[in-house]
Amino acid sequence: MPKVRRKAIPPALLEHLIQRVSEREIPPNQIGLLAEWLDKNPEVPQGRWFKRFSKMTVCGEGELVKTFLQPEQAPIGQCME
Repeated sequence: MPKVRRKAIPPALLEHLIQRVSEREIPPNQIGLLAEWLDKNPEVPQGRWFKRFSKMTVCGEGELVKTFLQPEQAPIGQCME
């Protein structure tokens, strides 16, 4: 199983992620929780997956984080514990 990529993120994807954090008003502490989770070097499935935090949901596909959702938005894929 792949691990979440933290380096060499495609520039267009990085811009998308930054835009989603701003547009969806993701609190800074949630980004901190994401960083703590990423520090554990988690394995993720090849396909779509998501990880819920208290004020956001991180959605990814394979090794890439693809977007951030607000808690009321429905994610698609395998839930990561």
